[in-house]
Amino acid sequence: MTNVLKAQTLAEKIISRAANVKSVNPGELITCKVDNVLMHDSSGPRRVEDRLSQLNAKVFDPSKIVLVSDHFVPATDAESAEILALTRRWAKNNGITNFYDMQGICHVMMAEKGHLMPGNFLVGGDSHSPTGGAFGTFMVGIGATEMTGVLATGEIWIKVPESIKVNWQGQLAKGVSSKDIMLFLCKHLGVNNNYKVIEFAGEAVANMNMLERMVLCNMTAELGAKTGVIAPDATTLEAITTAGKTFPGNINDWQSDADAHYYAEHTFDASQLKPQIAAPHSPENTDDVDTYNNVAIDQAYIGACTGAKLSDLHMAAEVLKGQKVASSTRLLVAPASASTTNKAAADGTLEILTAAGAIILPTGCGACAGMGAGAIANGEVCLSSTSRNFKGRMGSPNSEVYLGSPYSVAAAAITGVITDPREFL
Repeated sequence: MTNVLKAQTLAEKIISRAANVKSVNPGELITCKVDNVLMHDSSGPRRVEDRLSQLNAKVFDPSKIVLVSDHFVPATDAESAEILALTRRWAKNNGITNFYDMQGICHVMMAEKGHLMPGNFLVGGDSHSPTGGAFGTFMVGIGATEMTGVLATGEIWIKVPESIKVNWQGQLAKGVSSKDIMLFLCKHLGVNNNYKVIEFAGEAVANMNMLERMVLCNMTAELGAKTGVIAPDATTLEAITTAGKTFPGNINDWQSDADAHYYAEHTFDASQLKPQIAAPHSPENTDDVDTYNNVAIDQAYIGACTGAKLSDLHMAAEVLKGQKVASSTRLLVAPASASTTNKAAADGTLEILTAAGAIILPTGCGACAGMGAGAIANGEVCLSSTSRNFKGRMGSPNSEVYLGSPYSVAAAAITGVITDPREFL
């Protein structure tokens, strides 16, 4: 009798490879070897150094560790400076050559520096590590205890998750972006998709650039999912080449089988989607932008791994060109990486933003993580391109954070109230 391998989803194929088995089944407990490990200054060396020392353990392979300083940069107080000093010292002592110090937000650096390859299994010490799934990887966020084990062994156990397929057919309208898709899904799929993989597909996804795809996978964290994935294609290969790397495999090996089993499938029409706004204090509190028309804001913030990449700054500039920020508000822009800043300066984007009245902040996680410049005061209201609006997330617990796309944030900066950005396009 001929053995026939069962049909598998993309996530199952990647886990099978990492576990060195032919196939896996949802619910199965299995041990996987990791291809790369991501850490940053907040959850990295300061959390694992003592644990590794107590175990008398060394890093399993320094070449597979990617370390980024992005949370406490630039240091604004002595405590932050000490954390950064510890991070730099640990990188040197452990021979971490892939250390990106104050160069950008970790999830963006993984893409820019070519550390994401289709079919790879990765872990990251940050809840938005699923961003890597945009490259056809399986990448999950883990805590410091699990990270200690991975650093010592190069392995981690996982319960094979089920996959939910989300198809977006048609084309997004002008002024609507992948951020709007994810806010819409937070409302319609909810934020409790526990231990599920969200696999994005469809015409709208296929036509997205890599930066927009990264937003989809990034915000699977907000859906409460294990991770997100997108099957690799020519766009994926182009992004890898742009990063100065070459994919050695065949992307056809990293596609879900046509008859693979999914826990659920959903199909939406991208052409019908309007700009979305999430009200305090959850991304699930989402509705069409006109639901919140005329909500006054004190601050408009364009930042974070979700909302300050080059494509995001281009969206904002498209709205802000020839306009001025309202006197009743302030517009803060924290580019997601140094490379983003350089490119936005070279192509005239920063000139458009600053001419409108935007204040350019240092690259880093900043106000998204409640750190650095951009915190909001008691009673203030902010519309932000970040991914989370939990109570106290960006400053005072008595402040309010609304979420929107860079288009929407830029439009609100002009009017001083939440506004449909399509009015300016």
